[in-house]
Amino acid sequence: MLREIRVSCSPHISGPFSTRRVMFDVIIGLVPAMAMAGYYFRIRALVLIFTCVVSAVVTEWLCNVIGKKAKPLESLGDLSAVVTGIILAMSVPPGLPFWAAIIGSSFAIAIGKMVFGGLGSNIFNPAMAGRAFLSACFGMLMTTWAVPATIDTKMPQIAADNTVNARTQATPLAWSKNAIKTKTAARVVNRQLEDTFTGEVGGCLGETSAMALLIGGIYLLIRKTINVHIPLVVSISAFVFASVGYLINSEAYISPLVHLTSGGMLLCVFFIATDPVTAPLTTKGMWIFGVGVGGIIMLIRIVGEYPEGVMYAILLMNAVTPLIDRFCRLTPSGGKPNV
Repeated sequence: MLREIRVSCSPHISGPFSTRRVMFDVIIGLVPAMAMAGYYFRIRALVLIFTCVVSAVVTEWLCNVIGKKAKPLESLGDLSAVVTGIILAMSVPPGLPFWAAIIGSSFAIAIGKMVFGGLGSNIFNPAMAGRAFLSACFGMLMTTWAVPATIDTKMPQIAADNTVNARTQATPLAWSKNAIKTKTAARVVNRQLEDTFTGEVGGCLGETSAMALLIGGIYLLIRKTINVHIPLVVSISAFVFASVGYLINSEAYISPLVHLTSGGMLLCVFFIATDPVTAPLTTKGMWIFGVGVGGIIMLIRIVGEYPEGVMYAILLMNAVTPLIDRFCRLTPSGGKPNV
């Protein structure tokens, strides 16, 4: 009797790992970071996360309805839209207007995911595609950082007319960019290492607490939801590139440890670069991908004009992932084929 063979898009997960379980683990891994975002930016952070998640889920449902899917609610059960909404929310400033969050989430799902055919067919990480769209359309809103509520008790918020209603603060990476230009004062940024680890600095919701992201990342590694290759290689390559500048001139370039704990580095390391759909399939490919991501991030941070490079590094390496998979092919079961 012939067995039924099912053909589907990636991610191809064997054993007890279903897509729903993987996404659910990612959500649990993000809980510490969401909790810290709520602590530092109060209820607005939680409402912003909720807005992005609901917008992402509704957009995917609408795309299924427009595409005349027989069961438009079925794809929502894998929780991938929820994960996209959370990661996008963690990648935007706490004062971002809710209408902008809705636009970004809708773009992430509709254009970053569903246009390609849904989960497994998308080329780019949907959350980073949504963030890139927001950065291109609303540059000021995406680069205005309110201080945590533990520093200023006023609610961090940006009005609809783009005026700032709360005290703002440059991020450690913005200060580091100024230090590079002036060739001095990097030691001032290095003193913020403790703050970047705990989270009491300006930045996106998911960029402020390295400690929370480490806890979530370790959870994913223990659960084997992600493997260690990409997180390890991205971290090592970023550390090496950052060390080169720091060893050349410690007054102009900040410490590699500050680079690792600042900005979206750890969010990228554990939750974005490890996306099973847009990352390479082979171990060798993951190493190439990780070196590329870490290297591009540090190239933009140190040489480029923009203080952060996570979004661009992920999207650029997503674009070359099919090429990496082509040159780092999986060995078929039973050994290499005769050619």
